[in-house]
Amino acid sequence: MPESALVNKAKNYLKEIADNPISLDDIEDFDNFKTLYFKLDDRLNILQNLKDEMDVRGYDSPFASRNRYGTKNIADVVADEMRETSRHNEIFRNRAKAKKNILDRVKSAIDSHNIALGNLSQFGYVKCNSCYKKYSIDEYKQMNGQCSCKSKGFTFKINKELTHRLEIIPYLPLSGNYLVLMSELSPYARESYKQVLNILKQERRGVVKTVSLRIKFRDDNNRMIRKNITLDSEYTDDYEQEVKRRYGKTVRIERLGFNKTKPAIIDDKHARTALALAYVGYSQEIISNIKDDILKRRLTDFKRINKYDEIMMEFENQKPDFIDKYDIDAIEAWRKSQIENRLRELNYIDKFGDLTRSLKRDLKVRESIYKATFKNIASALIIWDMFRYYITTSNNSRRITIGPFPYIRVELDREQRKVFQTAYTKVIEILNAFTDIKIIEIPEMDLLLYEKFKFEKEMHNSNIKFNQVALGAALINLNSDIGLEDISNALNINESKIKNEIKNINKIRNPKSGKSKEFLELIK
Repeated sequence: MPESALVNKAKNYLKEIADNPISLDDIEDFDNFKTLYFKLDDRLNILQNLKDEMDVRGYDSPFASRNRYGTKNIADVVADEMRETSRHNEIFRNRAKAKKNILDRVKSAIDSHNIALGNLSQFGYVKCNSCYKKYSIDEYKQMNGQCSCKSKGFTFKINKELTHRLEIIPYLPLSGNYLVLMSELSPYARESYKQVLNILKQERRGVVKTVSLRIKFRDDNNRMIRKNITLDSEYTDDYEQEVKRRYGKTVRIERLGFNKTKPAIIDDKHARTALALAYVGYSQEIISNIKDDILKRRLTDFKRINKYDEIMMEFENQKPDFIDKYDIDAIEAWRKSQIENRLRELNYIDKFGDLTRSLKRDLKVRESIYKATFKNIASALIIWDMFRYYITTSNNSRRITIGPFPYIRVELDREQRKVFQTAYTKVIEILNAFTDIKIIEIPEMDLLLYEKFKFEKEMHNSNIKFNQVALGAALINLNSDIGLEDISNALNINESKIKNEIKNINKIRNPKSGKSKEFLELIK
C-alpha cells in the first residue's frame, strides 16, 4: 500500500471511531455489554494491524529517510538546484510529519481501547447454565459463545469485587484525539489533568538497564581492536567476566558506563495521557452534577453569583461594530464599562466601583471549593482505584492481565509509593455525601501497599488458596483502625470472607504447629 494511502486509511478509520461515540446505557444488560466489548475489541485488532504496518514502513522514525536527499556541498550547487532541493525537502518533511502524527494517534487509540477493554473485562463474566463453568468475556468471544460442554446458554454476572470504573470510557481518546481533548479542558480541568499525569509519571529509583563499555583487545590476526559494546542488565555484576568470555582474557576495559532507567507507575506516555484525560473528564461530569448542591450550602446568595457569571460571559467575546476590531485596548475598555454598568444596576458594586463585600466573599469561597475539592476529584479517584487494584490482585495476576491500568508496574518501590501519601479527606467526604461512589479514607496507603507486597513474598509457595479481594480487605483491617463493615462496603466483599483471610494471614505469619514452622522456614 502506498504511504499516503496508508495515512489516509488510518485517518478515515480514526474519524469513523470519533463519529461513533460510546454509550454505557443499560450496560448491565448482557446484550449491551457484549455488543460494546465486541465492538471495542474488533476496533483494537484493526488499530493494531494499522500500527504493525506502519512499524514495518518505518513510521516510528520517518525523518531518517530525509538524510538521503539534498546535496552535501552547497558551494557546488546552483541557485535553481538549491530551490528545487529545498522544495523537495519541504515535501519530504511534511510527509514525515504526517506519518509521525498518524502513528502517534493510532498508538493513543490502541492504549485507550486497552483501558476500556480492561475495565469491561473486570466488570463482568459469564457462567455456563449447564456446567456452571465461568468464562471471561474475552474467552466467551473466542469460543463463539459456546461452552466446552457444547452448551450455548450463559448467565451474565457483574463482578462488583474487582476494580473497574466504566464511567471513564466515554472520555477516553478512543480516536487518538488526545490533543483535541486537552485543548478543550477548562483552566481547573487543566490543573487537575496535570496532577493526575504527575501521579502516573511518578518514577522509581534508577535501575540499570544496560552497561556500555569501550574495550581494547587483539583479534585472531593479532591486530589491536577498539570497540564499543553494550551488555544487558543481567551482566551488571559480572560484566568483566562476560567481556573476557566473549573477547578473550587479554581484553581491557577503557571506559565503563551504567545506563539507568526510571520507570514510572504507568510506563507508557499514551496510556498515562489517556487515563488522565478519562479521569478528568469523568470528574468534570461529577462536578457538574454536584456543584450546585454544594455551592447552595456554602454561599450566601447562590442566584446572585450565577447572575454575575452570566454578565461576565455575556460580554466576554462581544465586539462592538463602532470600534476597530484591531483596537484591543478600546474593546477591553468598552467591555469593562458595560460589565460595570450592568453590575451597578443590580447593586453588585458600590459607589467606588468595587464588588460588594458579600459577593467578594462568595467568589472567594467558590474559588476555594474549586481549588481544594473539585480540582482534586480526579486525583482522589485514580489514587483509590490504583490502590484498590494493587491491594485486591495477586502479583501473578498483575503480570499476565492488562486490567484497567495498562503498563502499570507489577510492584512499586518506595519512590513510586509516595503518591499514595497524599490525603484527599475533603474530596472523599464530598464524594460519599453527594454521589454513589464508595471510597474510604485509608491512612498511610503507601505503607499498606508495602505490607501487601511483602506478604505476597511471604505467601509464595504456600498451599493456601487466597481470595485476593478478601485478602486485601484483611490487610487493611489488620493495619488500620477501619472497621470490617466499612471495608466490606467499600470493596464489595462479604465480612465472613475477610475474617477467613485474617485467619490465613495468621497461619502464615504466626504458625502454631511445629510442621508449619518448619515448612515456613523452608519457604524462606
